[in-house]
Amino acid sequence: MAPTPSDPTPAPASAREAAPNAVDAGGPAKPAARPPLTWAALGFLVATVTGPAAAQTGPGAGANGIYTCTSDQGRKLTSDRPIAECLHKEQLLLNRDGSLRSVIPPTYTAEERAEREARERRAAELRAAQFDAVRRDRNLMARYPNEEAHAKARELALGGLRLAISATERRLKDLAAERIPLVNEAEFYQGRQLPQKIRQQLDANDAAVEAQKGAAANQTAELERVNKLYDAELERLRRLWSGATPGSLGPMPVVAPLAPPKPASAPRPPRPAQASPASPPVSAASR
Repeated sequence: MAPTPSDPTPAPASAREAAPNAVDAGGPAKPAARPPLTWAALGFLVATVTGPAAAQTGPGAGANGIYTCTSDQGRKLTSDRPIAECLHKEQLLLNRDGSLRSVIPPTYTAEERAEREARERRAAELRAAQFDAVRRDRNLMARYPNEEAHAKARELALGGLRLAISATERRLKDLAAERIPLVNEAEFYQGRQLPQKIRQQLDANDAAVEAQKGAAANQTAELERVNKLYDAELERLRRLWSGATPGSLGPMPVVAPLAPPKPASAPRPPRPAQASPASPPVSAASR
C-alpha cells in the first residue's frame, strides 16, 4: 500500500546528524553552536591587540624614537640613534608623534666627570653651610631673646676667668713675699759658696713665678677672646632682632685664640759671688 500524507516517512539518520539542532515542525529553531575558542586563537588575538603598544613601550622603544639636538653651530639635528655631534650635551628623545619621551644626559669624559663632581661637591657644601647658618642664627635668637640675656651670659662667662686671674695675681704676691727672706739670706754669702738648700729654694721660686706669669698671660688672652666673641654675637643679634632673615648675614666671624704675650722674666736676686775652686798643683811628673 502506498504511503499517505498523514503517515509521514521518518527522515534518514544522515539528515538528523546534519541538522542536530532541528526540532519538529512547528517548533522554534535553535541557533547553531559556536566552535570552542582554542589557546592558539586566544594568543593570536592578544598579540594582535597589544603588539603595537608593546613596540612603543618595551625595552627596544628607543629604536622607534627620534633623537634631536642643536649642534654647536646652531643646526637642528635629528636621527634615529644618539647623535655623535651632541654627545657632550643633552639630547631629546621624541616619540613618533613628536611628544617628549625622555632627556638623554651628556656623555662626559673622565676629566669632565671629575670637574662636574667637584662642582656638585662645592654646591653641596654651600647648601650645607647655608643650612648651618640658618640653624645657628635661629639657635642664637632662641638662646638670647634680648640684649639683657646676652649681657648676663657674657658676665657669667667672664666671671670664672676673672676669678682665675685674681688667684694668679695673689699667688704672684705670695711668691714675691716668699722670695724676700731668701734674697736676704743669699746676701749674707757674698763672695762665698751659696748653700745648696738656699740655691734650690731660689730656683724653685723663680720657676713658680715664671709659671704663674705664663698662666696670667693665657688667662688675659682668653678674657680678651671671649669678649670679642660676645661682641660679634651681639652685633649679629642686633641685626636679627631688627628683622634680618636667619642665614642671610653670612658666616659667623671666627675669633681665633690670641697668642699670649711672653711673660717678662722675674728679676733674679743678686747671687753672691761663688768662690772659684783652687787650682790643683802641677806635679813635676806632668811637666
